[in-house]
Amino acid sequence: MQAIILAAGMGKRLKELTQNNTKCMVKVNGVSLIDRMLHQIERQNVSRIVIVVGYEGQKLKDYIATLGIRTPIVYVDNPIYDKTNNIYSLALAKDWLVKEDTLLFESDLIFEDSVLDALVSDPRDTLALVDKYESWMDGTCVKLGDDDSIEAFVPGKKFKFNEIKDYYKTVNLYKFSRHFSETHYVPFLDAYQSALGENEYYEQVLRVITMLDEPVIKAKRLEGQRWYEIDDIQDLDIAESIFTPDDDERVRLLQGRYGGYWRYPKLLDFCYLVNPFFPPEKMKDELRANFDVLLKEYPSGMRVNSLLAAKNFGVHQENILVGNGAAELIKSLMSMLDGKTGFIRPTFDEYPNRFARENSVDFVPGNRDYAYTADDVMAFFGEQRVDNLILVNPDNPSGNYIPKADLLRLIAWSGDLGMRLIVDESFADFAEEEDNTLIDQEILTANPHLFVMKSISKSYCVPGLRLGVLASGDAGTIAGMKKDVAIWNINSFGEFYMQIEEKYKKDYAAALVRIRAERARFQTELAKLRGVRVIPSQANFVMVELEEGVSPKELLKRLLIKYNLLIKELTTKTNGRYYLRLAVRSTEENDVLLAAMTAELE
Repeated sequence: MQAIILAAGMGKRLKELTQNNTKCMVKVNGVSLIDRMLHQIERQNVSRIVIVVGYEGQKLKDYIATLGIRTPIVYVDNPIYDKTNNIYSLALAKDWLVKEDTLLFESDLIFEDSVLDALVSDPRDTLALVDKYESWMDGTCVKLGDDDSIEAFVPGKKFKFNEIKDYYKTVNLYKFSRHFSETHYVPFLDAYQSALGENEYYEQVLRVITMLDEPVIKAKRLEGQRWYEIDDIQDLDIAESIFTPDDDERVRLLQGRYGGYWRYPKLLDFCYLVNPFFPPEKMKDELRANFDVLLKEYPSGMRVNSLLAAKNFGVHQENILVGNGAAELIKSLMSMLDGKTGFIRPTFDEYPNRFARENSVDFVPGNRDYAYTADDVMAFFGEQRVDNLILVNPDNPSGNYIPKADLLRLIAWSGDLGMRLIVDESFADFAEEEDNTLIDQEILTANPHLFVMKSISKSYCVPGLRLGVLASGDAGTIAGMKKDVAIWNINSFGEFYMQIEEKYKKDYAAALVRIRAERARFQTELAKLRGVRVIPSQANFVMVELEEGVSPKELLKRLLIKYNLLIKELTTKTNGRYYLRLAVRSTEENDVLLAAMTAELE
């Protein structure tokens, strides 16, 4: 068996990275694509490696000469690489195709060894390697029969998003028998190129072949093995996080993305906090049905969106502000605070990170649960006087909750002291006490020193829409913040969501009942794990303490590397003490995490 690598392209989408180098010389974690691929191929004991070169071809040849490859390498030059597509490159190597069975590669691939092993070890002699379609994939797809027959090739221009459940993506790695090349591929390649020219793709030849009564070629389905195709700098960034050999570095790279994990479809994320039981399908269908209009229309300005928020939360328009997520509102509000500000630690870092450290006063509860009451807060900040006090309720990460009656006492106390009180109730809807919101016109009007923040992303599970609200009886500050943020600070999809949200209040109430029940079950099952102590939570997450000797960072790493599970460890928030924060997801997803933690803590 031999290998053929197509490496003539220019890789324009990688911009300056391929300005003076070929695409396959781009490095992932310090190792070039071609270096990695050639050594992987060499381990398969092939007779020769044929490489079709074009752009910066001599530079590539010189580079490969330094890699210590012992397998004989044959170069085929494509002099018109800038005017042709890969069908021409493969046609230049067709005489080699008919000499031996062949492994065919495109040079912009990175894959783990098991990908190539799966193709080579399969006893079938002519195969197209495919993987179940995921949203990050681009290019030619196929539809398969139950017997792995390729029923249809689907090029990009024929791609239908409503059929993606049936699609498999070609990995651009093939195994051709010599007989297949002689009787099928090369004759059809000649005919296709003669009829349609040199600016085509070699997959089109396979598409024609699969229309025959006896197409010969079958599909080889991958089963979770890792691979990636690198076309641009974003692909390169993601590939580095997937293929880094350093487990600690992989953890760091993934954590540093702070979202966007749809590019890692097999990853289960237990860090980010949303409502797993909302929105309902009907609401999503309504959003989909209006997609075309919303995509092409500008959203309304701040006045109209404040009116929508006022309608949904039952307050006056001048007392509420809509943000591009609560994060935008936190940034604006914190920039307007002066004097000293009190924080209860550990907490959501977006607040203290937005304020000068030298003017911050921290209250750290002196117990293992980081639990505190309204009286604890009043006692501490009664002595440590501050101008502003931040309270997240339920708190993040502890899940500590102060009931509404005690919050009202805290509001009155802070007002008597002339203290501005900011209460973040982003997680309040998940509490067992259902009537707990402070976004109430009577409360706001009576207490203009009170500001109430709420992240719609977390409670309503629409983080992609980026929505949050801030309400206060201090209409002057709210008006100032409306001038501080952009007039079009939310998009049309977010505005439309607020427009239709009230129709789904019963669905939302039902979702909250479900998540409370699942949280209780999740906490009960977590408490059964060896070395795990559960801290009672009223939020959509649970904080747990690990016994001495069980490193949160090490457990995080093992869960990510072995199980594709991402959790939040809290050593930086809890002064090195052994805590985790685990999001409450669906029952099925929570059980996956429970099983993995059980295995790792035995």
